[in-house]
Amino acid sequence: MNTRSWWNRHGSQLTLLGLAVATAWLVRQTQGAALFEIYYWVSRPFQQSSEQLVTVQEQAKVLNARIEELEAKVKDLDSQNQNLQKLLGYVSSKPNDKGVVAPVIARSAEHWWQQVTLGRGSKSGIKADDLVMGPGGFVGRIVSVTPHTSQVLLLSDPTSRVGVAVSRTRQMGYLKGQGSNEGVMEFFDNVPKVKPDDVVVTSAFSQIFPAGWPVGKVVSVDINKAPAPEAVIEFFVPLGSLEWVVVYPNPKSTQKVGN
Repeated sequence: MNTRSWWNRHGSQLTLLGLAVATAWLVRQTQGAALFEIYYWVSRPFQQSSEQLVTVQEQAKVLNARIEELEAKVKDLDSQNQNLQKLLGYVSSKPNDKGVVAPVIARSAEHWWQQVTLGRGSKSGIKADDLVMGPGGFVGRIVSVTPHTSQVLLLSDPTSRVGVAVSRTRQMGYLKGQGSNEGVMEFFDNVPKVKPDDVVVTSAFSQIFPAGWPVGKVVSVDINKAPAPEAVIEFFVPLGSLEWVVVYPNPKSTQKVGN
């Protein structure tokens, strides 16, 4: 067998064996760095595509979060606008009353149902004991004033006491705050004529507030309550989410403070 025929038969095998030996030697000398380098350049286009895909996905998440944030803000502004429109409609229906529209700018988490701070004060003509109306009903009264802010004592304050009456039957009593969007009316009469859904308004016998201001509606009645019958009153205004109010001069503010 001559050399040429032997090479033709075994040359490719020797070539592959030589490449394998050379590769093994290269790996040993470089601790595999050369192979990793080759792998890096071969796989680089695929890595870039993967990184670009991750980047696009992250950008899409950020964009979607921003869109959701803006949609929430639009809904919130729309809700505020509707409440403000209700108040402005109420003000325009009473052209002879000098109401001051004021935003709620602060309230304490510890005293959420007790007081709120308005963004209007004495510079806007607001005074202590002025009356505060929300969208739909009576809210409370001004208890302190600075040039640009004022504090409102809410009907829901547990220390609040307001003379009230059932509009349908004129049954009278006083309303006590309960630290929620409901108050308790204690009747003067031992057998009051009252039923659920009756409207409750401020009483003519109140020494602080004028008569007829809407307060809320009767939710339930306990005739057997001692020492006097009681009714749970749901306020017309959602005091826990108050955002805008109208402040009116109190015609009884010169009288002695009382109930």
